Amino acid sequence: MNPAFSVVIFTTIIGAAQGLVVALALAELAGLPLSAAFVSALLIVAVAMLLIGLGASFGHLGRPERAWRAVLMWRTSWLSREVILLPAFIGVLVLWWLAQRAGRATPLLPLAAIVLAALLWYSTAMIYACLRFIQEWAQPLTPVNFTLIGLSSGLVLVSALAALADEVALLRVTGPGALLVTLLAWVTRALSLRNNATLKHRSTLQTATGIKAPKLQQKAMGMSAGSFNTREFFHGRTLMMLRQMKIALLVLCFALPALLALWALNAGGTLAWVLAVLVQAPGLLAERWFFFAQAKHPQNLYYQVVS
Repeated sequence: MNPAFSVVIFTTIIGAAQGLVVALALAELAGLPLSAAFVSALLIVAVAMLLIGLGASFGHLGRPERAWRAVLMWRTSWLSREVILLPAFIGVLVLWWLAQRAGRATPLLPLAAIVLAALLWYSTAMIYACLRFIQEWAQPLTPVNFTLIGLSSGLVLVSALAALADEVALLRVTGPGALLVTLLAWVTRALSLRNNATLKHRSTLQTATGIKAPKLQQKAMGMSAGSFNTREFFHGRTLMMLRQMKIALLVLCFALPALLALWALNAGGTLAWVLAVLVQAPGLLAERWFFFAQAKHPQNLYYQVVS
């Protein structure tokens, strides 16, 4: 598939915002001593990230003014459910911020935020996992990875902000949590990469044409010039670049943030957490870009592969 940068930004930034909110909500429900100003600031950061992600998603639409119609298919479409859940999630965060500012905090809003974040992660992941003809996505690890990577990035970000704001009580919880979840996300993402690397695709030239000859060869690309099919369903990058991107995502998204988190837990200070955020940000983009680029659409058997 050809990764759309708008979708890469959207899924990356809202996942991190969800992780930030879940970390904050759990801290609130656990009764950790947090300053009201810090909680309000984190909620503003989360809402800003979600709005940026939402704005980026419009870049992939041919007719943005018709985006509202996506909600109409909520009974059968995971995309429609995502479109409904995201504004609802933002709305709960705004209500939480207003209640915080008014001094009327209630555990119902953090609890609702956790539930909506979980549903949003699952809906976003299922947009891709429900496509059975794309085997790289149609696996149980897809929603697991969306959730764990979002939690990892959110916890790393919260830990950095807590360190900068000297919120020691929160950092004592989110710091180890960031390390643990990042390592767990690393394991599950590595498992999905290994699974995708060894896939035996069900779609072949034989199944596409109905010709059962064992040595069937394709002599034409299907089109003499570029088209929507040749642009949108194939990234056009070399195998070398894909290998480099795979290494980059493993190192930047998981390995280095985990090492920096370990350094921060042992030595203290804010520098390691800030560096972890700065290192993980491009790693998250590389991870999501590779998620789309590695997926092989069956139509490319005809429109891209030439013997």
